Amino acid sequence: MLPADLPYYWSGLPFRRHQVGRKLKWLLGLGEIRPVLKDVYVDVRIPDSPQLRADALRLLTPPDAVVCGAAAAWLHGLDTTALGPAELMEAQWTRKARDEVDVYGLRATSPIATAVEIAMRLHRPFALSAVDAFLRTGKADLFALRAASATYEQHVGYRQGQDILRWADRRAASPAESWLRLRLIDAGFGRPEPQVRVTGNGRTYWLDVGYPERPVDGRRLGLEYDSDAWHSSTKQQLKDETRRTELDTLGWHIIPVRRPDLWGSYPALELAVGSFLCQHPRLPRRW
Repeated sequence: MLPADLPYYWSGLPFRRHQVGRKLKWLLGLGEIRPVLKDVYVDVRIPDSPQLRADALRLLTPPDAVVCGAAAAWLHGLDTTALGPAELMEAQWTRKARDEVDVYGLRATSPIATAVEIAMRLHRPFALSAVDAFLRTGKADLFALRAASATYEQHVGYRQGQDILRWADRRAASPAESWLRLRLIDAGFGRPEPQVRVTGNGRTYWLDVGYPERPVDGRRLGLEYDSDAWHSSTKQQLKDETRRTELDTLGWHIIPVRRPDLWGSYPALELAVGSFLCQHPRLPRRW
């Protein structure tokens, strides 16, 4: 808590503790500060970095605490999108850590211990996207994670953790690809191949996920996640249609997937995939 007897300064202008709320709204409205962590703000000119994340968490954790859970994963470099639906991370800490490391002077659970913990405790889709992201950073190895997870057998979430580590794959290029892969696995279609390489027409195509070893009448199935940020404009959609027409001539049936398909309540995704593979999906969906 800020002391009330001393003024604080921003750009040379003094303010006191009771003015903090108004000052935050004012500075956020001007675009001069941005939230870096829940209840922690920083000048917009300061870029994101491991040092900044450590400094932000240090403000909200006791000196003898060890940062853990999703906060530790964020400190080790993971993006918040892979860790949960909230845009801002909250500080999480413990005084009973099994394995800890020093990150810019801040105590935190090690990457392996953190990855095992979030595999067990996060909501299943975010558990998978977070572990995939950890593997992609190179800070955690899948075999090391599986070995470390064996010591948690009597803990809550152990069964989910084993399930997540079974399906984790470092080749997933985004959280949405991890969620898409999990939806297909949960529906009983088997494990799709991430980042499928297709060559033809004098170029190389990369599909988010697909089933290259399961042709149906000579055609193979691929799925691609179309984010709102990169696939919403008319120009982008025309480019996508042209690309998928080219893939069709190469024997690939492509199912585009949008965010409502992944997170909506209707199982349109499972029904479309099942229709192509001539297989009834396992329903209802698990998340």
